[in-house]
Amino acid sequence: MKESPDYARDLIEIRSMMERSTKFLSLSGLAGVMAGIYALSGAWISYQVLDFNPTGLADSTISAEPLSPTLLRVVLIAIAVLILALGTAVFLSWKKASKSGEKLWNATTRRVINAMAIPLVAGGLLIVAMIAKGLTGFMAPFSLLFYGLALYNASKFTYEEVKYMGLIEIALGLFSSYYIEYGTLCWAIGFGGVHIIYGIYLHYKYEKSENIN
Repeated sequence: MKESPDYARDLIEIRSMMERSTKFLSLSGLAGVMAGIYALSGAWISYQVLDFNPTGLADSTISAEPLSPTLLRVVLIAIAVLILALGTAVFLSWKKASKSGEKLWNATTRRVINAMAIPLVAGGLLIVAMIAKGLTGFMAPFSLLFYGLALYNASKFTYEEVKYMGLIEIALGLFSSYYIEYGTLCWAIGFGGVHIIYGIYLHYKYEKSENIN
């Protein structure tokens, strides 16, 4: 006896194919968890090992003085955290894409990068300008704000949850722009705690379910 076609299943498969062709779904939740761990480790090293006092940044004024040795080390730690997070994200996303038989570098990946590039580059240049003017207290708030804008801008090309993550980062950036003394704490929450929570959520919602299926 000839089996009747399963139209519901066919529609689900067609929708899945269309979604994969228009959205970047190789984003690894574990990469978010690792990025959060790197950020929290960097914040701990800055505060405990380097004896960095973020409350002093609230009194920053325009000056031509160079960065203090401690603050310079904190900036270098932040750069190291960024490099580690990006490297881990690329590696784990590549592994996920290879496992599903897809290429990591494709048209959708380019759309995500283009969507994030302008906010990140503009924010990076603004932070450099703030450092040059001695307004170091705005480093953490602006990094959160422009990172959140980048995530929100790129969310249309990846998981919808990334949009809400971006909104949280923006809120933390705006809050710490006014309460500068809490900038480092908000930075640790945004790049540390939020990444870990969302990374675990994305991993169990998408990657675990894919493995079960």
